[in-house]
Amino acid sequence: MPSILIPAPLAPAASSPSAALPPRRGAARGQADALARSQRARLGHLSELLACRLGLDGETAQLLRLAAPLFDVAESDLTTAFEPWWPLTTGEERRRRQAQAEREAALVGGSRLPLFALAAEIALHHRERWDGNGYPQGLSGKAIPLSARIVAVVDYFDALTKRRRYRPARADDLGLAMLAEQAGTAFDPEIVSAFIRHAPELIALRDRLDDAGLAATLDKDG
Repeated sequence: MPSILIPAPLAPAASSPSAALPPRRGAARGQADALARSQRARLGHLSELLACRLGLDGETAQLLRLAAPLFDVAESDLTTAFEPWWPLTTGEERRRRQAQAEREAALVGGSRLPLFALAAEIALHHRERWDGNGYPQGLSGKAIPLSARIVAVVDYFDALTKRRRYRPARADDLGLAMLAEQAGTAFDPEIVSAFIRHAPELIALRDRLDDAGLAATLDKDG
């Protein structure tokens, strides 16, 4: 199996959008950008490692590493700024989420390149559930593409164990327990089992990525 490499961080562009912002807003924007880059790096590298442990060949796993971070491109899509601000009904919220998944897939799809085709597949299907209660198509079981099933598990654990504005990070053992509870309902039980079985290796990789990202941020600030 090919080794899992952590790439060196890219140097920031001289014309960074945060450079034109007031100091406090610029610092907040820079921190948010750094957190987003770290999250995408973790998602890609952990998906690659998990794919390898599931028996996928190295080339396929590497392609997954490159495609996985593109799944949430609609987060920066300006069309989302025109969505209504008032509270949505349950049906309206479900339709909004379905539309977002379709928009994400459309933004990275439409290319013959395998990388973007895989990114579109993940974007469209990573919110499906093993039990068929997900969206946008209500797929269930192995009808959900394998790429999306892998990324969904990695993304869920990462979201649980990283701090959010509205809650602290959960401990890794609690995150693994919560992930196990979702096996066979939200997530593919075989993939969950593989994640838990290889959790020490996956968590160690996550921590190395976080350390590398922190070092890059300190070097930039210094």
